[in-house]
Amino acid sequence: MLPPLPERMRPDSLDFYVGQRHLVGKGCILRNMIDSGNLSSFILWGPPGVGKTTLAHIIASTLDREFFTLSAVSAGVKEVREVIDRAKGGSVFNRRGAPVLFIDEIHRFSKSQQDALLGAVENGTIVLIGATTENPSFEVITPLLSRCQVFVLKPLDVADLQALLDRALKEDEVLKNRKIKVKETEALFRYSGGDARKLLNILEIVVDSSAGKPTVTIDNATVASCIQQNIAMYDKGGEMHYDIISAFIKSVRGSDPNAAVYYLARMLSGGEDPIFIARRLCILAAEDIGLANPNALLLADACFSIVDRIGMPEARIPLTEATIYLASSPKSNSSIIAIDNAMRLAGETDTAPVPLYLRNAPTKLMEDLGYADGYKYAHDYPGHFADLEFMPRGLEGTKIYDPQPNKHEDALKAYLQSCWPKYYTKK
Repeated sequence: MLPPLPERMRPDSLDFYVGQRHLVGKGCILRNMIDSGNLSSFILWGPPGVGKTTLAHIIASTLDREFFTLSAVSAGVKEVREVIDRAKGGSVFNRRGAPVLFIDEIHRFSKSQQDALLGAVENGTIVLIGATTENPSFEVITPLLSRCQVFVLKPLDVADLQALLDRALKEDEVLKNRKIKVKETEALFRYSGGDARKLLNILEIVVDSSAGKPTVTIDNATVASCIQQNIAMYDKGGEMHYDIISAFIKSVRGSDPNAAVYYLARMLSGGEDPIFIARRLCILAAEDIGLANPNALLLADACFSIVDRIGMPEARIPLTEATIYLASSPKSNSSIIAIDNAMRLAGETDTAPVPLYLRNAPTKLMEDLGYADGYKYAHDYPGHFADLEFMPRGLEGTKIYDPQPNKHEDALKAYLQSCWPKYYTKK
């Protein structure tokens, strides 16, 4: 049985590697590392299907390095130590340099798993190449991150996708023997989303759907029809990943705990990283609930910490608790509106001078120039409030935060009205 088209088309040298010219182009950092043979540990960060795994294989092969691979989904500390022990074996000294350990989805490694790598990376027993779709500064422990360079991979552009398509039609052992007419590529490229694997999978689906026909016609309508008929169950690395997380977020925002938990279950059943979900809950708590219920952010943060510590399958329980709480909470987006308004205003008035009475006066010269002169210390006044203009000249009276109607912000609004009746007038 033939492997899928993406596997059949996986390049084995940089001559056939598509994309990432900023890293592997002539004179660029990874190309120089390969050409010199001085390979150091690094992490490849980028979306699915842009060539992270392929690039690791090509580098190890080109430099004739022994190659070990682990998946963070299935490997534990035991497997990490076994690979390190093998790397220390005598056979590796017949090759040119330390062996390469490739870890896919390294962001899923726990702290203890990452700690197990530190010594071997630091003393050069192995060269670590990690691959991740998540920001490594959030997911990789600092000691390990400090020993690795991070290279950012970009989605493939139209020229890259066209090159992949042309090569597959010309060189694949199956496709080159079929009569394939490409009339339109817009839908093919759009559905692929810059993902080489997805592009080739869609191409194979379209060709297979025309089995028995003398000619395969690829146009936008045919591609769209085939995609609709072959939407697979949840794919955490593909388009459905974004559809499900979007539905989850909108269900929580829309105060529907039933739909929210349903989409949570879809994600967990599909193998979604629970940390990714917990991070989204933190964002939801701040962006969509905010000051209507400040406890939501505390609970979401606690959920994130717990999920990070315990992992699946138990992590499903705090994730569900946080999801139900956030979905059932009153909503307010006053905070994000306020900061967006403030950043827009700050961009337009970034040269507005800070009033002298608000400035720090650490030297006598600054005192003589009037720095801090006229400042009113709020705690010296009744109610710990002093009527003082804090905005720069020209922006006096500008209101950025507008409390929204909910129990908690009603109390905030009442306080602000007592302090600033000219800005927060009662209606």
